[in-house]
Amino acid sequence: MRAATLDHRVRREAELLSREARAALALKRNLRGKASELAAAVREVDAGLAAKDYRKVRHGLPMLDALVDEVIKRPDKSTTRDYIESIVAAILIALALRAVVLEAFKIPSSSMYPTLEINDHIFVNKFIYGIRIPFTTIKLFEWRKPKRGEVIVFIQPCEPDRDYIKRVVATERQTVEVRCNVVFVDGKPIEHRLMLGEGCTYNDQDEQTLRWSVRECSEYTESVDGHDYLTYHDPARPMRDERLAKDGSLLSGDSRDFPLIEHGLLTQKCSLQPDGLPVGTHNQKPGEIVVTKQNAGACETQMHYVVPEGHVFVMGDNRGNSNDSRYWGSVPIENIKGKALFIWLSYGEWQGMNFWKSLRFDRIGNFVK
Repeated sequence: MRAATLDHRVRREAELLSREARAALALKRNLRGKASELAAAVREVDAGLAAKDYRKVRHGLPMLDALVDEVIKRPDKSTTRDYIESIVAAILIALALRAVVLEAFKIPSSSMYPTLEINDHIFVNKFIYGIRIPFTTIKLFEWRKPKRGEVIVFIQPCEPDRDYIKRVVATERQTVEVRCNVVFVDGKPIEHRLMLGEGCTYNDQDEQTLRWSVRECSEYTESVDGHDYLTYHDPARPMRDERLAKDGSLLSGDSRDFPLIEHGLLTQKCSLQPDGLPVGTHNQKPGEIVVTKQNAGACETQMHYVVPEGHVFVMGDNRGNSNDSRYWGSVPIENIKGKALFIWLSYGEWQGMNFWKSLRFDRIGNFVK
C-alpha cells in the first residue's frame, strides 16, 4: 500500500514537472542555454511514465526538477532590481517608523537654549503619547498625556504649518503666572536657583539674515516634578533678584510677565478671522484669567491664567527669547506630536570646507532632559 501511494505521488510530480518543461521548450523563454539538457530530461521521465517504470521515473526526476527550478521558477534578478527593491523596502520601513514611532526634527531658533541649541537635530518619540493618523491631529488611541517638565514637539495652534518645541510648564486645569521671571503654578513658585550671572553667553542666529551673534544672559536651574533643567534669562535678572531680596519689592515687573492686562485676549488664544473663527487649527480653547489680588506689588502674584481642559501650557527654556504660551495661548493635546528624546547630530556656525570644526561632538548623543 505504501509503495503504491509513493508511486502515485512520484507520477503526479513527474507529470507536473514534465508539463512545465514542455511548455517552456515550446515557448523557448528563460531557457538560458539549457534547452537540450531540459529536453533530454523530459524524454527520460516521459519514457518512464509511458512504461509505468517508476524506478526510471525516480531516477530522472531529480535532474528534471533541478532544471525546471533553474530555468523556469527562479530567473535571475538584475543587480539594479535588487538595489531598487532594497531601497523601496528601506523607504517603506522609514516612513512607517516616522509616522508612528520616531521622527527627526531640527532646532531652528534659540528659544530652547541651553537645553537645545540652533542646529541640534533630535529624534522625537511619537509613540509615547499614543498613535494618531499621519498628517492629521486625529488620535487613534492615547497611552498617556504629557507631564510637567517634558520637552514636546507640537503643531503650533496659530500656525498649523509649523512645528514648535517647548517645555510643558503646566497641564490642564492648573494655573500659571509669571512675575519678575519667576513662574508660579497653582500659586507656588517653581523651584529655581542662580547658576551663572556674569559670563553667561550664547551664540544666536538671526532666522532672516542667518548671521550669528553673541548674546549675554544669566543662567538658572529649575526643578519640576523630578525634571532638573537649566534656563536662560536676561543678564540683569540676578541684580533685580538681589534688589528684590533686599528691598522686598520692585517698582516694575518684567515685560515678559504673564498675564498682563494690556495684552487682552490675544494672550489667551489665536487671533480671530473675519468669519469669527480663530486663526490656526480651530481647536484651541481660550482659557481664563482670574484676578487674585488687587494693587499687588510688581513681583507678587496678582492674576493667573487657568489652562483649559485638554491643553498644556508651554514655555521655552530661553525665557527672554521665546515665543510661547505667554503670547499665543495653550497647546491642544491633540496637536502634540511627541516627546524629545536625544540629539543625534549637532553643529554650530558653518565652517565651509572645515565641516568637522562645525560639529559639536559634546552634544551628539545627549538625551533631552
